[in-house]
Amino acid sequence: MTSAEPPEATHPGAQAPTRRRDVVVGGVRIAVHEWGDEHADPLFLVHGGFDFGRTFDVFAPLLAAGGRRVVTWDQRGHGDSAHAALYSLDADLRDMIGVMASTTSRPAPVIGHSKGGAMSVQLADAQPFRFSHFINIDGLPFRRPMTDLAEHERTRMLSSDITGWLQHRRVAAQLERKPDTIDGLARRRAKQNPRLPIEWLRYLVTVGGRHDPDGWRWKIDASMRPGGFGPWRPEWTATRLPGLGMPFLGILGGISEPMGWGTAADDIRPFIPAGGRLEQFDDTGHFIHIEQPQRVAAMVLDFLEHGR
Repeated sequence: MTSAEPPEATHPGAQAPTRRRDVVVGGVRIAVHEWGDEHADPLFLVHGGFDFGRTFDVFAPLLAAGGRRVVTWDQRGHGDSAHAALYSLDADLRDMIGVMASTTSRPAPVIGHSKGGAMSVQLADAQPFRFSHFINIDGLPFRRPMTDLAEHERTRMLSSDITGWLQHRRVAAQLERKPDTIDGLARRRAKQNPRLPIEWLRYLVTVGGRHDPDGWRWKIDASMRPGGFGPWRPEWTATRLPGLGMPFLGILGGISEPMGWGTAADDIRPFIPAGGRLEQFDDTGHFIHIEQPQRVAAMVLDFLEHGR
């Protein structure tokens, strides 16, 4: 084995995608991963910030075993997708539309985790015809006060955000992520994911990192930073929820973690769409589908069958 070849990664219950393809959206190559029968009805998984599609390697096969064609992708700048000159929520949404349109012309279930859940709220509000069902896993941001802004204030925020991003980009454009061993990268990630087993985090390094001659690096653009540029604030997502018309299931983790939103069920419940359902797993953190994949998958498959 050469120094550039990663070892074959294994983890109990984890399965590599059945298929891998690329979709080009606006000149940016997006890596798409799939599990299950390619002729089955599709179901889309949307990962969170600083994650990648292979974080679903245990969860996705459980959904595929339920008869679904499970489709996810690495968001631009993450995993095996191409890096971009700039990053924004709008660009992520265009990529999401591109992947969904390349897969089906019919409404399909969408499961979004964390940032992927917040993104999906935005798209479900703007293009509801793409969604047959919407499951949001700890991706329901909530902050007080829930005030809106006049349009000229949003424009001012946009100018400020873009200026800040461009200044950051000039500094970070040539940066590389610090190399480390598999164990070293896993332990660094454990600071943000303290509830996940170190064995799982080591596995993530081998499927979400690359093995360079000087060590392992996450396959995430070093210039990435949370949020991109706006004008978008996480709390605005909640105001879009009540108008969603597709069957809705929200799942919250009850234990606060560094990468989570810290949203409590009582805070977000008034915004849940009419007829929607909200569940809180008191004994889990932000990565509910990784801590309890079988329980979440069973809940999701039952919800897709019965719509409630």
